[in-house]
Amino acid sequence: MVCLGNICRSPLAEGLMQHLADKNGLNWQVDSAGTGNWHVGEGPDLRSVRTAHKHGIDISKQVCRQFKTIDFDNFDIIYVMDENNLSDVLAKARNAEEGKKVKLLLGDNIVPDPYHDNGLFEPVFKMIEDGCKEIVKNHLGK
Repeated sequence: MVCLGNICRSPLAEGLMQHLADKNGLNWQVDSAGTGNWHVGEGPDLRSVRTAHKHGIDISKQVCRQFKTIDFDNFDIIYVMDENNLSDVLAKARNAEEGKKVKLLLGDNIVPDPYHDNGLFEPVFKMIEDGCKEIVKNHLGK
């Protein structure tokens, strides 16, 4: 799960996807990263932590990191939140095969960055939840 700073959207996506994977008995390794390095080593934005907690998901122990080319070796699919994240991650792909691993979390739609608008955290959580549920549903063939 990749967003810009790895403090708002991608930590929520990591927490949600891991929660859904565990709930459905899927042995998935879920992680998150940012395309930028501003928050490396920090925890998620407290507004994301509070929003996740409100829905029974604890993301408070996550540590922000920057997306690296090696992530293409470590993950089967890389979900990004918007077109800027998409182009930034694709720019790190070493070949077309790696590029095929990168997808927008919501298909053709983006997950807006809630950083500058407190009122967006709950709607963003819902968007991410819907996207993650769809991925799990498709994987399980339901």
